[in-house]
Amino acid sequence: MDTAPRPHPAELTFRDASTADVDALVALVESAYRGDSSRTGWTTEADILEGQRTDPQEVAEVIESPVSRLMVVEHEGAIAACCQLQDRGDHAYFGMFAVSPALQGAGLGKAIIAEAERVARTTWGARALHMTVLTAREDLIAWYVRRGYRRTGKMTPFPYGNERFGLPQRDDLEFELLVKELD
Repeated sequence: MDTAPRPHPAELTFRDASTADVDALVALVESAYRGDSSRTGWTTEADILEGQRTDPQEVAEVIESPVSRLMVVEHEGAIAACCQLQDRGDHAYFGMFAVSPALQGAGLGKAIIAEAERVARTTWGARALHMTVLTAREDLIAWYVRRGYRRTGKMTPFPYGNERFGLPQRDDLEFELLVKELD
């Protein structure tokens, strides 16, 4: 994969999503994980899951939730990435992380996750950030481990039969909880 041009952190704008962003965010998440467009980036799940990754209802629910934030990252005036943060008391949950395939490999993900950790710590006093990742995504898990996340060995089964999570192309899918203690 060619390395995308590195956006300077000063060129990034972080803001909370609004309901006006729903369609653009659904398109971003889908492009990063599913279908042929996702294959231009390295976060694709197209070989293990088909169907949808998210939908407008789910994105709107995250935006409207009093315990969640859906952070949008803009680069050159366009939505380039997003991530969800959810207050869970002593820790925050990190999810719905997507970077435009055209900008993957440019360091944008590192900047976003650092900002998400800062926001969780300063906004909610979170002492840790939790996330779940498909164990089949060893490359993605390795990326998080390099960012200081620890594999816990705590597994959650994939919700086979619930098309809301996609159409599995294999029968061994499960999620692992990854945790990072926040300073």
